[in-house]
Amino acid sequence: MLDFIFLIFIVIVLIQLFYYLFVFGKFAYAKAQKSTPKKIPISVIVCAKNEAENVMRFIPLLAEQNYPDYEIILIDDASSDKTLDLFEKFEKKYSNVRLVKVENNEAFWGNKKYALTLGIKAAKKDYLLFTDADCFPTSKDWISQMSAQFTMHKTIVLGYGAYEKIGGSLLNKMIRFETMLEAIQYFSWAKMGYPYMGIGRNLAYKKEEFYNVNGFIDHMKIRSGDDDLFINQVAKANNTAICFSPESFTYSQPKTTFKDWFNQKRRHVSTANYYKSFDKIQLTLFYISQLLFLILSIILLAFQYQWFVVLSIIGFRYLFTWLTLGFSAGKLKEKDVMYWFPVIEIVLIFTQLNIFIRNIFSKPVYWK
Repeated sequence: MLDFIFLIFIVIVLIQLFYYLFVFGKFAYAKAQKSTPKKIPISVIVCAKNEAENVMRFIPLLAEQNYPDYEIILIDDASSDKTLDLFEKFEKKYSNVRLVKVENNEAFWGNKKYALTLGIKAAKKDYLLFTDADCFPTSKDWISQMSAQFTMHKTIVLGYGAYEKIGGSLLNKMIRFETMLEAIQYFSWAKMGYPYMGIGRNLAYKKEEFYNVNGFIDHMKIRSGDDDLFINQVAKANNTAICFSPESFTYSQPKTTFKDWFNQKRRHVSTANYYKSFDKIQLTLFYISQLLFLILSIILLAFQYQWFVVLSIIGFRYLFTWLTLGFSAGKLKEKDVMYWFPVIEIVLIFTQLNIFIRNIFSKPVYWK
C-alpha cells in the first residue's frame, strides 16, 4: 500500500512541476513588459452601489489620469446612500465625467450585469476600461499602460487588481497571496494561448467584443461573472493580451475579517462552475494536486517510508514552487507574502476545501 501511495506521490509532484515550471513559468520568467503609449479613445467604466465613502476618495484619482482622450462613465446602481449625490457633483466638476442612473428593475433587481450593460451602451468610446468603485490606480499612467496593449488583433487586456497592504496582518498576507496566485494563473494561461478569466477591478476590452456575444445575455441569470464569465466566453489566444507593468496596477481595500473574505471567495469559486470544461479541469487538477501533495507527504513521513527520498522530493517541490512564485511576486510587487508561503499555502488549501463543501449545501450572497 505504501508503495502505491509513493507512486501516486511522485505523479502528483510531476503534475505540480508541470504547473509551476511549464505553465506559471510562462509569466514568472517572462521579460519585463515594455509598451508604446497609444492615444486610443477610452471609456473608463465604474459601477457603484452604496459606495459613497469609496467614490469620494477614488473617483478624483481617475479624473487625474495622464491620458489625452478618455471619459469616465459613473454608473449608480440604485444606491440608497449618497453615492448618486456624489456622482452628480463629479459630473458637474469634471467635463469628461458622464453619469448613468440605474433604477430598480424587477426583472434585474440587484444584478450588476444589467447596470454595467447600461453603462457600456452609454459609453461613447470604442475601447472600455473597467474598475470597481473601491479601487484606485497605482499611477496616473494606468489608462496609458492598459491601452498600450491593444493592437489590431488584441482586443482584450487582462490587468492586475491588487490589494492594499496592512502591516502585521497574516490575513492580509493570505488575501494578497491568493490574489497573486490567481493572477499568475490567468496571466500564464493567457500567455500559453488559453485565456480563461479576468477581474473587473482591472480589465479592458473593445466594445465590439461585448456586442458580438450580445453582452452578458448567456449568463445574465448568474448573479456574478460580469468579468470572469464574460472573458471565459470571448477571450481567445489571438485576441487577448496581458498587462503587468507596475504602473498599470489597481489597488483595493482588502477584507479585514476572515469571515468577510471567506464569503467573498465563496462567490468567486461558485462562478468557476460555469467556466468552459478545459478551464474547470485544469483548475481542479491544480487544486487536487496541491491537496494530495500535502496529504500524501504527511502519510509517507508518518510511516517513515523512504523518509530521506520523500523529504528530498518535498524539498525539491518547494524549491521550484518558491522560485516560480518568487519571480512572479517580484513582478507583481508582492514579495513580502513569500516569507509566509508554506503556512499560507496550507491554510488556503483547507480554506478552499471548506468553500467547496459549503457551496454544495448553500448559495453565496452576491451584488449588494
